[in-house]
Amino acid sequence: MKRTNYISWDEYFMGVAMLAAQRSKDPNTQVGACIVSQDNKILSVGYNGMPVGCSDDEMPWEREGDLLDTKYAFVCHAELNAILNRGETSLKGAKLYVSLFPCNECAKAIIQCGIAEVIYCENKYAGTDGVKASTKMFEMAGVKMTHYKPSGRKITMEV
Repeated sequence: MKRTNYISWDEYFMGVAMLAAQRSKDPNTQVGACIVSQDNKILSVGYNGMPVGCSDDEMPWEREGDLLDTKYAFVCHAELNAILNRGETSLKGAKLYVSLFPCNECAKAIIQCGIAEVIYCENKYAGTDGVKASTKMFEMAGVKMTHYKPSGRKITMEV
């Protein structure tokens, strides 16, 4: 008889996104993303961090101050990293699992590469203009937005 308490596809892929987020060096916000094909194969993974070749130790991680003294001018978001990490694979019709609802800049990239659905865990910036813009673009482009509801299952790992 087969095991019955295995995790669902949504739990699995959001779990991969959450695990990827743990690679982020950002002291405040860790975001992870996992892009999945229509037949439930992982196409790419990403997390928020500095661009390749830009030292995590030399770049700013501040949230306030002049733009060039904060992380905002430099950090590459998890969604964009996942899109860029995909290699030559087409993302048309894919699903994006992400721990935080995408900003308007990432929304543009998500739409342009053909991702069909965004499954997000948190939307802590829901009232901001950036998220309003993301939502408007997703609706116009026909990108489905799904709020992931945690099952309450606790999954632990020892590594």
